Parts: sequence; C-alpha cells; structure tokens
Amino acid sequence: MSDFKASALCDVADETQRYLTKFTADKFAVHAGTVFDESVTLAKVKKTLAFICQTYREDVRKKRYSRLHDTQFLIENFYFYRWTPDIKTAREIALKSTNTSKSRMLNTIPSDKIFLTKYYTKLLTASAVKTPQYNQALYALPYDESALTLEAANEDLSLTRHKYTRQDIIAGVLEEKKLAKPLIWLTEEALHDVLLQGTGVVEVDGVRRYFNVHRNNGIAYDYAIGKREQARYWYFSEVPSIMGYGETLDSKIAIAPHVSFAGNVAELGLGKLFMVSYDQGDEKISRLGVLADQGGAFDNNLFQLDLLVDSYYGWQDYHKANKHLPDYANAWLMLVK
Repeated sequence: MSDFKASALCDVADETQRYLTKFTADKFAVHAGTVFDESVTLAKVKKTLAFICQTYREDVRKKRYSRLHDTQFLIENFYFYRWTPDIKTAREIALKSTNTSKSRMLNTIPSDKIFLTKYYTKLLTASAVKTPQYNQALYALPYDESALTLEAANEDLSLTRHKYTRQDIIAGVLEEKKLAKPLIWLTEEALHDVLLQGTGVVEVDGVRRYFNVHRNNGIAYDYAIGKREQARYWYFSEVPSIMGYGETLDSKIAIAPHVSFAGNVAELGLGKLFMVSYDQGDEKISRLGVLADQGGAFDNNLFQLDLLVDSYYGWQDYHKANKHLPDYANAWLMLVK
C-alpha cells in the first residue's frame, strides 16, 4: 500500500458521507450509481465511508499503524469489484481530439486498466491590483446574480454569467463594463491553468488563501480541444481549503491530496471508495481514494479517474514530483463486507 495518510482518507470519507446524508435532493450525485447492479447500494457506500473512519480512529486509540495500509485487513473486510474501462468511448474521443498527445494516450488505454490522470491545485503568483504582467482577474460572481440562488440564476439567461465566453472575458468585457469584482489578478497562462484545475492557491502576506470555482457560464467542457480554446468560464469564490464536489459553494466537500479522486460522479455516484494498483519499478503499489470531485472532462467518461496530488506552480514542478506515477492502473470499487 502507498504511504497515504489514513487521517486524510478519513477526513475525505467523513466529509463525503456528510454530503450524502445531508444533500439527498442532489440527484446528480447522491445515488448508488447508474452502472452497477443491485449489489451496490447507497447504504453500503455510506457504511463503507463510515468504516474507514471507524478503523482509523480505533487504530489511533490503540496507538498502532493504520490497518488501512494492511493488504490482508482490506481483503478480509472489503468486497472488490474490478473496473474495466469503456474503451469504445475513449477511442471515439481520441478520433475527435486535436491534441496529439491526448489522442495517443486515449488510444493506448489497456483493456484491463483505467486511464489514471493526476490533477493539482494551482499555486499562483498574483497581484491585488492589475499590472502589465498580472492582467487577468479571477472574478467573483457577477453583481447581477450575487444575491440569487443557483436555481434562480440558472433560469435567468439574461444574466451576465450566461452571456460571455472565456475569450470575451479575457478580452476585457467584464472589466470594461464593471460587471463583476476581481478577486485577484493573474497572468493569462495562470488563468487558463486555474480554470482547468478548479482551485487556485496563493500566498498573500505569508497567509495561504484558496479560491475555488463557483458557477460557470453554462458552456460544456470540450475534451477534444486544448485549454486555451475552451469557451467554458468559471467564476470563483474564496474558500477555507481545497474543495471538491458540491452542488453549491456552501455544500462543497473539503478534499485532500493523495486520497481524493475526481471522476464521473453522474454515473458512478459520489462517495465510492476506489483502489488503484500499478507497477513502480519492481513493486506493485496500491492506493485508496474516495470519489469526491468531478469535472466537465468526465461527462460520458467511464475510462478515467483523476487523482488529486498536491499544489504546484506549474507543469515542471508537478511533473518532477509525480513522474513516477503511471498513466494506466488497475482499479477496483470497494465496499465493506
């Protein structure tokens, strides 16, 4: 088992179970999953999340190494359901993609392994005011919907949020018309990265601050094109930590690196515990994580999980820290016995 923090796994499990229990009206995420048979139930998912924390806390009280790292303990206490990827859909997306690297990776997904991507929160260098270098803002919700519920705002297509593409906003329409409040100012490259990653992390006067996506302009993410060409645009809000799935900003799940997955919540259902396994040198490595986040890239996508790894300034430091992680891995859904 990989050296993940059992405490962090418990935290994410606890947060996700809270969401499943409190926000039952969220039919997009709170269900047993649309791709499983009757052996997978929402009650079993919640029981599994509770068991993770029960085990962790018992081990802490007895001052012993966490049994969540013990392969034999996992075998004795969990059922494992093997995940084989939807190769057909992956190949169809590869044919449409303008990204050569993405097409190659989608075309080479093995029949017995999922595509294991990694995502990170973007460490930002930023400015409180606009400068020639930091000339793109992270915007809060436009003024005309700041007091509206999500339901009311989604129904009113005349609102600012529904009118403009990412390219319109980068060109300055919000600033020119004073339609929304800038939270912080970034470079254009950093803006594209944080729109893709969903969370921005910035040090301001020695204090780490977090900014999370709030509501978007309603344009779908296009898996076939690059980040600069995407028309989807997200408005942000300042939050207390890295946040994952949530129907509203206030309901979002606090997530943690190395124990959180993003994936197809709509079809898999929120809160699934997954194990992924892969070869690392001469060793077989396995790790656990909770499906507690999602994104536009997972629409109709049953071939991929995205592991939250950490916070980085960009591709180079991210790659240096994670180049040992594979592109493909065996994957299992786990339910407590």
